[in-house]
Amino acid sequence: MRIINNPDFSKELKDILRYIAHDKPSASIKFKKELQINIKNIIGNPYIYPPSKYFNDKNVRDMTYKKYTIIYQVNLDRNTIEIMKIFNRNKPS
Repeated sequence: MRIINNPDFSKELKDILRYIAHDKPSASIKFKKELQINIKNIIGNPYIYPPSKYFNDKNVRDMTYKKYTIIYQVNLDRNTIEIMKIFNRNKPS
């Protein structure tokens, strides 16, 4: 499987990293590295996380990392996992 980052996800992640870096740049770098590892781990078992609370589609999943929700969609026909959004789990946008 291949991982694709949706432009919305990329922008949201960039904003989050900038916010974290404002207080502590090293924490921003660590957050990004750990998140990338967690996302890559989805490849081995794309349905490990529960179906999304925000979409009515069994192929859309919600992964939680720290205080953030990462929404991704599994497409077995295309052999891809699209990372769609990331947000503070208490504030979907």
